[in-house]
Amino acid sequence: MRFRSTIFCLAVILSCVTHGSDMVLAQSPALVDAETWYKAYYQQGQYSEAIPYATEALRLAEDEFGPDHPTTARFLNDLAFLYQAQGKYAEAGPLYQRSLAIWEKALGPEHPDVAKGLNNLASLYQDQGKYAEAEPLYRRSLAIRENAFGPEHPNVAESLNNLADLFRVKGNHTEAEPLFQRSLAIRERTLGPEHPDVAVSLNNLAELLRALGNYAQAEPLYKRSLAIREKTLGPEHPNLATGLNNLALLYRDQGNFTEAVPLYQRTLVIWEKALGPEHPKVALALNNLAGLYQDQGKYAEAEPPFQRSLAIMEKALGPEHPNVATSLNNLGELFWVQGNYSEAEPVLQRSLAIWEKALGPEHPDVAMGLNNLASLYQDQGKYAEAGPLYQRSLAIIEKVLGPEHPNVAASLNNLALLYQAKGNYAEAEPLYQRSLAIREKALGPEHPDVAQSLENYAALLRETGRDDGAAEMEDRAKAIRAKVE
Repeated sequence: MRFRSTIFCLAVILSCVTHGSDMVLAQSPALVDAETWYKAYYQQGQYSEAIPYATEALRLAEDEFGPDHPTTARFLNDLAFLYQAQGKYAEAGPLYQRSLAIWEKALGPEHPDVAKGLNNLASLYQDQGKYAEAEPLYRRSLAIRENAFGPEHPNVAESLNNLADLFRVKGNHTEAEPLFQRSLAIRERTLGPEHPDVAVSLNNLAELLRALGNYAQAEPLYKRSLAIREKTLGPEHPNLATGLNNLALLYRDQGNFTEAVPLYQRTLVIWEKALGPEHPKVALALNNLAGLYQDQGKYAEAEPPFQRSLAIMEKALGPEHPNVATSLNNLGELFWVQGNYSEAEPVLQRSLAIWEKALGPEHPDVAMGLNNLASLYQDQGKYAEAGPLYQRSLAIIEKVLGPEHPNVAASLNNLALLYQAKGNYAEAEPLYQRSLAIREKALGPEHPDVAQSLENYAALLRETGRDDGAAEMEDRAKAIRAKVE
């Protein structure tokens, strides 16, 4: 399971973005200077350098306006966001909560800035995998904005987009799609069909369709999103690179490496030029290009960009950031697929340790780390070590995402493969059956993951002498793959 960077427009933004109510009050030159510096460092992806200036700006704001002023809340929000960007969620949470409390007390519970505070705290909970805590905050933020601005306002579209993304992450695709559609429709009507925010909505709807395996429907949306961005932002804008990256991901999922490689390469060039060679987005582009080389079996070409991606992430975000864990996971996977188990194991173990420390023991990324380490042990025949890790991974995903999520199906599939390898066919078969049923329901009967479930179940049937049933499943899997390709 490799991190693949489809970038969604979650509206956790530094307060340089307009927000309806902050009073325009005179600020001291020192406060203006501190704010200018932390926003400049943020734009460059230098979060560690930004935080001291943001901390100083907050101190100055408290001195100038008082600890309970809405302007002070704005600086609290910005400092919280910088900590969130660094993966320092324990530091970010109290700041977001204090900011929200100030806005609620000073401006009233129905004020648009309260909606902003609710949205940002929800996004933090989403990053932490606390989906149950995030959803009511997103919903309340949406309700405030609908009441304050009316149902057709761009801010309402933003809230719809963010709630839809939460549903997407949770695997609730049927709930996510109409919200993405409504967000897109509002933006097209209020902003015009070629506004950059329309491009964001098109991208997000395309990503949902891609996740469902609806590649033919997703591609024109990605392309229209790209065309809008290129026309409105220019051919070298960082947001254009985001669209290029996501279209490349679609082609990669289809195995269309010829189309994907130049898009990833152009993404990398744009981000390096626009943001500098040490920016986290450059690390993201390197990671994705390296993953593509790995998919092609070009392991010698994959390792240098993986290593450079890791170095950038560690320098920019610190050695304990979740994105560092992601880079380690991907490098460990590269070692693993080459059979370099002794190199892979400590890298995957460090990745898992970072995720557990940064995100808590029940985050979906922790489940991914457990799964990957279990798979490494399984490949080495260390079944006793692999089993408990697979079982813990499955338990986390079921608890956090629900029993019908596609990731639950993946975990069931992996645990079934382990039981099959051990010859425990009676334990493996019901897991394959449940995995297949979840994937058919969640993704549709013609998704590539359904084909994988059919193939794995068919292998078990052949090993247990049920060739007729196996052939039927193999034929159906072939039909799905032929259609997708």
